[in-house]
Amino acid sequence: MKLGLVIDMDTCVGCHACAVACKEWNGASLMAGGAPDYQPYGEAPSGVWFNRIRHFEMRDEAPRDAATGHLNLSKTVNVPMSCMHCEDADCVTVCPTGASYKRAEDGIVLVDPERCMGCNYCAWACPYGARELDREQGVMRKCTLCVDRIYDEALPVAERQPACVLACPAHARHFGDFDDPGSKVSTLVAERDGAGLLPELDYKPVNRYLPPRETPPIDTRAVAAAEPTFRQRLAKMVNRVVSI
Repeated sequence: MKLGLVIDMDTCVGCHACAVACKEWNGASLMAGGAPDYQPYGEAPSGVWFNRIRHFEMRDEAPRDAATGHLNLSKTVNVPMSCMHCEDADCVTVCPTGASYKRAEDGIVLVDPERCMGCNYCAWACPYGARELDREQGVMRKCTLCVDRIYDEALPVAERQPACVLACPAHARHFGDFDDPGSKVSTLVAERDGAGLLPELDYKPVNRYLPPRETPPIDTRAVAAAEPTFRQRLAKMVNRVVSI
């Protein structure tokens, strides 16, 4: 079994609901060890986040296509980032105490806080910025794929998913077993050419990202020509009111 996430960058709206839900759930999670806040109402609020969203703007160099006159639209791409639960995780390799480990039964990468000494080696080894030091406890924190939730038999089957997946209003996040070719995550990756981030490092990240679809060109001149003028719209509204 190889558990992980599929994130649809074409659907993600960058609302940060996943990050907030993650922080709320793991703030009280015994497995994650908590996600503390520092001076939440002070002059320099900060804290530990297991999931962060990066925002990138994509646009063509020319604002308008010279041949067709179509407007080349820009597109904001939101990229949620958390632990990728890599198959060949350097964070595990560099850990001097064995606190970072990868579970054989499902591939989830975890941190044992009893063994972690807060040396930051794993954070330096992670190219995804997925690990953050808990300054209060002096140990490393990270995404656990909500391992305490996904195996909780007291919950309905539909709720045995990571908090970030359940909270996503756009349904841009999906959870499942990549070793099962018939699972939803495997099907999505096959259909949409999903890929892992920074494959050249050969860490073999389990999480996959579905690329944004190409934005169709819009002929703004044709739209403007077909659109009724303000006076025409106003006259139509007045006639409607008078008829009532």
